[in-house]
Amino acid sequence: MHEKLFDSELRVMDVLWREGDQTAKHISDVLKEAVGWNMNTTYTVIKRLIGKGAVERREPNFLCHALVEKAAVQAQEADALVDRIFDGAADKLFASLVGSRKLSADEIENLKRIVRELE
Repeated sequence: MHEKLFDSELRVMDVLWREGDQTAKHISDVLKEAVGWNMNTTYTVIKRLIGKGAVERREPNFLCHALVEKAAVQAQEADALVDRIFDGAADKLFASLVGSRKLSADEIENLKRIVRELE
């Protein structure tokens, strides 16, 4: 999938990634509770996701199935962020993240492991 997913679409996708296949009604109920959306808003966003090829509608009961994995969307969004804000330089993003946040010892160790695996 190459089309950008907007924040509203990511909210729907998050329900599917977290809970697996769900009916549109269930997604609507979850998002009504979480962000106050009405059913029409949720169904409109789901239909946009179907049009983008990110969600498949199955019957019965308007069952929604995610066609894209969360990791793929995260990678696409990270690449877009690096290109747009950090002139395509991933090391600048990394420096910005570690420079602006207090990292735990476990997070630092995990980052070191990731760098070692890349070498």
